[in-house]
Amino acid sequence: MSHFDINVVKERIATESAFIDDLMAEIGKVVVGQRYMVERLLIGMLGDGHVLLEGVPGLAKTLTVSSLAKAIGTGFQRIQFTPDLLPADVLGTLVFNPKEGDFFIKKGPIFSNIILADEINRAPAKVQSALLESMQERQVTIGDETFPLEEPFLVLATQNPIEQEGTYPLPEAQVDRFMMKIKVSYPEREEELEIMKRMSRTGQKTAVRKVVEAKQVLSARSVINDLFIDERVLQYMVDLVMATRHPADYKLQSLEPFIQFGASPRASINLNLASRAHAFLRHRAYVTPEDVRSIAMDVLRHRIAITYEAEAEEIDGEHIIQKVLETVEEP
Repeated sequence: MSHFDINVVKERIATESAFIDDLMAEIGKVVVGQRYMVERLLIGMLGDGHVLLEGVPGLAKTLTVSSLAKAIGTGFQRIQFTPDLLPADVLGTLVFNPKEGDFFIKKGPIFSNIILADEINRAPAKVQSALLESMQERQVTIGDETFPLEEPFLVLATQNPIEQEGTYPLPEAQVDRFMMKIKVSYPEREEELEIMKRMSRTGQKTAVRKVVEAKQVLSARSVINDLFIDERVLQYMVDLVMATRHPADYKLQSLEPFIQFGASPRASINLNLASRAHAFLRHRAYVTPEDVRSIAMDVLRHRIAITYEAEAEEIDGEHIIQKVLETVEEP
């Protein structure tokens, strides 16, 4: 890439990424703190990937997602997952019309832009896989007709920490379809105080205004493809993923007994996309190793299957990735 090109990209980034700050500010009017979660949702949207949010109830997950949809003026649907939910409740179904003597298609809530799949791990496998097909294929089949889903299409699924009563863990293959898995943590003391002050006034709701057009988000995606990534940064991404598969090659022999299988090729693809989006949020025209490190945990934590030994020693995927990040040399 010549010196001239990078300047062209810089200018495009400056113009195209200007909306990020307005968007963050608008969501901040309603959601206190949680900047990290908002950023990760934007990375998912810009990188065209779905996001899994894990955290206890009451951490403003639903509020954040619905505020994001309002701020970009797209369709929003919240689907509450329950043990008795059926695939048709999500996708839609064929309904018989007795007058005409034929069937018509009633589309389900999946036909929107931003889908909040609330407590996805409370639903049985059939429903989870119906949702995941639409995430992967960006289309839904009802009867013998197939309907493409509108862009932007983003599934943000929340799940309760697994130990909770009545939850089904998501199968590995399904979890792998999420670009990132984010752990949502409790607010800091100052934020908690602010939340309490804001939320204890009854009847007063701050409305989120639409500050961005959906088409701006879609055109930002095309800019992200043009960001400059040095070959060494690409090698670094691949090294991080390979180290979860062949730890011994990276002086991480001690991890071998704990890893059942490492991250899939989707991990490297998503590391690349998420790093680009992370740089874009910082209004930069190039990707640094720091971008990769910042999002590596979120992209990788759900893609590593651990062994029984690891469980016995209370070592989880995060511990493994932490070790990988500490050991693999960055460029």
